[in-house]
Amino acid sequence: MAQNIPGTTLFDGAQARKGYALNKMCFSFNEKRNRDEFVRDENAYCARYGLNDEQRAAIRARDVLGLIAAGGNVYYLAKFAGILGMDVQDLGALQTGVSKEEFKARLAAAGAA
Repeated sequence: MAQNIPGTTLFDGAQARKGYALNKMCFSFNEKRNRDEFVRDENAYCARYGLNDEQRAAIRARDVLGLIAAGGNVYYLAKFAGILGMDVQDLGALQTGVSKEEFKARLAAAGAA
């Protein structure tokens, strides 16, 4: 049974289908040549993977939360975030609405419990 967590986009089957092209593109960023190609011409790269208008707008805005709403899976989006100089802890901080330092402190406190 799905749990509703306010402010959180549940990554379920519908979101996976919605974000398939976006996640496939982000997976391609595992290879440096693909990251470099994206940086050279991100519009052409997004077109190559068939991103929709919502996904393209979020890419242009560097809106990671918008990408999650557009079907992005945080594990694949981490590859995109890496191009922007961000890591998974940055993404966690964005998702929870706190600074990266506070997010790291929360992780440490949860690990100590």
